[in-house]
Amino acid sequence: MAETDGTDGNGLDNQAFEIGEEINTDASNVKRQTKKTKKGLSSYLSLVSKPINVTEDYIKAHSQTFKLFVLGTLGAGYVAYFIAACVLDFQRAIALVVLTSLAVAAKSYELLKEYKGESITQCFRPAVRFFESNFKWFKWLFILAAVALLVLWLVLDTSQRPEQLISFGGVCMLVLLVFLLSAHRAAVSWRPVFWGLGLQFCIGIFVIRTQPGLVAFEWLGNQVKIFLDYTKEGSSFVFGDLIDNIFAFQALPIVVFFSSVMSILYFLGIMQWLILKIAWCMQITMGTSSTETLSVAGNIFVGQTEAPLLIRPYLSKMTKSEIHAVMTGGFATIAGSVMGAFISFGIDASSLISASVMAAPCALAISKLSYPETEESVFKDEKNIKVASGDEQNILEAASSGASASIALVANIAANLIAFLAILGFINAALSWFGGMVGYPLITFQIICSYIFMPMAFMMGVPYEESFIVAELIGTKLFLNEFVAYEKLSVLKDNRLKGLEEIIGGERQWISIRSEIISTYALCGFANLSSLGVMIGGLSSVCPSRRGDVSSMVLRAMITATCVSLINACIAGILFVPPLDCVELFNASAFNATDVNIQTCCKDLFQSTVNNGTISFEGWWSTVANATLYFSNCCQCCGLSDVAVCI
Repeated sequence: MAETDGTDGNGLDNQAFEIGEEINTDASNVKRQTKKTKKGLSSYLSLVSKPINVTEDYIKAHSQTFKLFVLGTLGAGYVAYFIAACVLDFQRAIALVVLTSLAVAAKSYELLKEYKGESITQCFRPAVRFFESNFKWFKWLFILAAVALLVLWLVLDTSQRPEQLISFGGVCMLVLLVFLLSAHRAAVSWRPVFWGLGLQFCIGIFVIRTQPGLVAFEWLGNQVKIFLDYTKEGSSFVFGDLIDNIFAFQALPIVVFFSSVMSILYFLGIMQWLILKIAWCMQITMGTSSTETLSVAGNIFVGQTEAPLLIRPYLSKMTKSEIHAVMTGGFATIAGSVMGAFISFGIDASSLISASVMAAPCALAISKLSYPETEESVFKDEKNIKVASGDEQNILEAASSGASASIALVANIAANLIAFLAILGFINAALSWFGGMVGYPLITFQIICSYIFMPMAFMMGVPYEESFIVAELIGTKLFLNEFVAYEKLSVLKDNRLKGLEEIIGGERQWISIRSEIISTYALCGFANLSSLGVMIGGLSSVCPSRRGDVSSMVLRAMITATCVSLINACIAGILFVPPLDCVELFNASAFNATDVNIQTCCKDLFQSTVNNGTISFEGWWSTVANATLYFSNCCQCCGLSDVAVCI
C-alpha cells in the first residue's frame, strides 16, 4: 500500500511535501504572533485612551457648566474691553456703545418675554379688554389726532418752503390714481393703506428730519462705504490696475463681496432675526398676513427672487393678493448687493438705505390698494410660520456659496448693461433719422421721456427747470434699468461737485441737491420692463403651481411698485430740507468774513482736511475739484487763519 505521509512508493522522503509543511507551520506561527500583537496593541490603546474617554464623558455630563463658564469668561472679557474703550476715548466708542445697547435691549426683551411674558400679559389683560371694548372710539380719536397733527405740521413746516406742498399733492395724486386702477375698489381695506403710509412717513421724519436719525443713517452709510472698500483687497489681486478705470472690474466685484457677506449673515441667523422683527412691526400695525409681510421685509436686504425663498413652503397656499404683495415688494426695493454697486457710483449711501427701508411698508400699503384681499388668508397667525434658512454646514461654505450664487447676478448685470446701452444707442440713432426727415434730428429717447414723465417729476417736488432731467432718469429706469439711471445721476452729481457751469451749450450739466435726493428715492427699485421676466422665472421656479397667477399679475405689480418708488420720492420731497451747498456758495460769492454761511462751509472743509505736510481731504470734499483753492481762500479769510490745519 503506498504511503501518503511524506514518502514516495519506494520509501524515500518527499522533500517538497516537507517544505510545504514547514511553510504552513511558519505561516500559522506568524498569524498567531500577529493576533497576539494586535491584541496587545488594542489593550495598550484602550488603556491609554481610558483617561481621554473619562474626560469626554465628564465634559458631556457637565456641558452646561462648561458652556456657562466659557460664556461668562467671554462676557467678562467684553465688559473689560467695553469699559477700556469708553475710558480711553468715549467719542470714538459711541458706535460701540450704541451697538452694545441695542444688543442688550434685544436680548433683555427676549428673556423677559420668555420668563415673564405670561405674567406681564395677565397684568395688562384688564387694560386690553377695556381697549377692545372701546376700540371704535379709540380708533376715531386716533384718526382725528393724526389728521390734525398732519394738517398742523403741513401749515407750519411748509410756510417757509411752499414747494413741499407740491410733493404732498404728488402723494395724494398717486394714491388716488392707484385706487382708480384698483382690481377691486369696493374691497379696499384702508387700514393697511394708511398705516403703511404712516409708517413710511414716520421713518422718513426720523431719517431726514431728526438729528439722531440723520446722524445714525449718515454714520451707517459711511460704514457701508468703508466696508465695501474692502472689496478692493480681492479685486485688485485678481484684476490689478484694471479696477481703477473699468466699470466691470470696479463695481461688479462689490456684488460678489456683498452677496458672500449676506450669505454668512443668513447662516448665523442674524438676517432672519432682523427680518422677523421688522415684519412683526409691520404686521401688528397694518394687519397684513405673516407670509407677505416676511417677504416684503426681506426685500429690504435681498433681491426680488431671493426674498420669496423665505416663505417658499407657503407660496402654494397664498392668496392672489398676497402673491401680488410679494411681487410688488420685490419690484419696489433693491437688493443689498446691488445697493453696494450704486454707492460705488457716488450715490448718497444714507439716502439709498433709507429709501429701501421706507419702501417696505409703502409697498405693502399700495399693493393692498392696487389688489385688495378678496379671499381668506390661512396665514394670519405668525406662529405657524417658520423662516427658511440655507443648507450650508459651516461659515466657510456659506461664504463660498454666497460668492458662487452672485456669479449669475454679476453676469446678468453686465449682460443687461451691454444690451440696454446698445439698444439705447440704436433707438436714439433711429429716432434721430426719423426726426431728421421732418426737421428734428436731435430727438432722442431721453427727450421723449422728459416730456412724458415731466409732470410726475414736478409733482414729486423737483423744480420746474430741473424736472425734465429727472423725468429722463425716471424713463430710463422704467424702460431700461436702474443701473443705467443711477449711472447718469452720478454723472450729474460729479458735475456739480466739480463746479461746472449749470448750463453749457443749452444742456443742463447738473441738478440741485434737492433734486438729487428726490431722484435717488424715485430710482430705488427693480420696477422696470427687464425685471418682468426675472420675476416670472424666479417665482415660477420656486412654486410652479402659481405660474399662471404670477404671469397674470406681474405687470400690475410692476406698475404698482413704480408708484411706490414715486410716492417714496414725494415723501422725501415733503421732508427734505436742502443743506447749505458749499461748492455753489464758494463759486457764486466772495469769501466774506462776515458771511455766516461762508464761515459754516469753511469750518466743514477744515474738519475734512488732513495736513501731513501735504493737504488732502476726506469725505465728500475729496471729490470736489477745487477743494484746495477753497481751502486756501478759507484760511485767508473769516478770521480762521489760526486753525491748526492752516498753520
